Amino acid sequence: MTPIQFIKRQPPGRIIAMGFALTILAGSILLMLPCSIQDGVTVRYIDALYTSTSAVCVTGLIAIDAGDTFTPLGQFFLGSLIQVGGLGVTAVGAGIMIAIGRRVNLKGRTLIQEAMNLDSGKGLVRFIKSIFITTMIFELTGAVLSFLVFRRDFPLIKAIGVSLFHSVAAFNNSGFDILGGGTNLIPYQNDVLMNLVTCGLIISGGIGFLVIRELWALKFRWKKLSMHAKVVISMSAALLAAGTILLKLTEDITWMGAFFNSVSARTAGFSTYPLKDFTTAGLMVMIVLMFIGASPGSTGGGIKTSTFFALIQGIKRAATNHSEKAFHYSMPQGSFRKAAVITLLALTVVSAGTYLMLVMDPYLNLQDALFEVTSAFGTVGLSTGITATLSDGSKLLSIFIMYIGRLGPLTIATLWHFTSGERASYPAGNIAIG
Repeated sequence: MTPIQFIKRQPPGRIIAMGFALTILAGSILLMLPCSIQDGVTVRYIDALYTSTSAVCVTGLIAIDAGDTFTPLGQFFLGSLIQVGGLGVTAVGAGIMIAIGRRVNLKGRTLIQEAMNLDSGKGLVRFIKSIFITTMIFELTGAVLSFLVFRRDFPLIKAIGVSLFHSVAAFNNSGFDILGGGTNLIPYQNDVLMNLVTCGLIISGGIGFLVIRELWALKFRWKKLSMHAKVVISMSAALLAAGTILLKLTEDITWMGAFFNSVSARTAGFSTYPLKDFTTAGLMVMIVLMFIGASPGSTGGGIKTSTFFALIQGIKRAATNHSEKAFHYSMPQGSFRKAAVITLLALTVVSAGTYLMLVMDPYLNLQDALFEVTSAFGTVGLSTGITATLSDGSKLLSIFIMYIGRLGPLTIATLWHFTSGERASYPAGNIAIG
């Protein structure tokens, strides 16, 4: 059996997982090339692999500073990995096939449907085209507006490069920067334009391509939006507002700073204030926001806003004995069960990851380790400053957790599913719950 035949026989989830893994490995090799690394700088392979994983999984956690480590070519490779990771390996592959005039076969359509969480396989080619057009519009607009800020601090060519990179990273909800010095966006914490542009790109990338396309097609008319779009928009707004208020109550920061950090915690990873100075209460708010994350079909991670909404509706039904409904729709059958499974798997990954990190790096405290692992799982990229000090074992653990977070815990759990049916049935038993 040839490798191509072997791949074709694999289920969609497994092919997507292999695609991301191969992209990460290829990216790590590109980042290790001498032309990618600045003179006098040494990069270990574990750090290149960590950076590649963080980029492809659109996380933003850094073991080495991209601005001080990589050449312009290396930064271009890094930005390309972020772009591929944000759009999805499957979508990028399909886009290339469409661009060169090749037809997307049934297997490819199934992969796209699985990767983008689509209910139907209809109009997939148009959907892929709309993804690329939408991405180009948002990122070019973001780059132009960012340039107005960066031009004040950098020469023309450097400002153009920084603006393009920042726009790509922000729209794809990846907290990388190439400003150098490990300061991220802290120097721009009071710059209104930079804060608003970055937040706009993050929110747009985080609500998902499906919602963006629906908003555009229906001209932002709320009543005509689907249940999914209404859930995503309302939950995103509620979480952003709650995060802003709670962070302002717990931290000595401006309202703009509180809003920016609330937005960034939704899987983006940019920071305008040093998180190591945040209170425990503030970090707890950030952990919850990172764990929930962005929305399905977006560039972000976490358990997703719709999952959190389904959990709330299921709990409400159990408490009130009323049917699950919202926005004049009934909740899809089995939505609470799926949401509960995803959340339980996510909690297991975060809990086990935090424990293992504390075992391998016992000098860490629980708060920092939990924050780091949740950030990796939610593909956020925020850190209290411990990433560069992690042992190689903890970095490998973080790589694995970022990989799980990007693909989704349920997708990872189903990769080892081989059989399609039960061989025996058993009588129903009885178990006391609660």
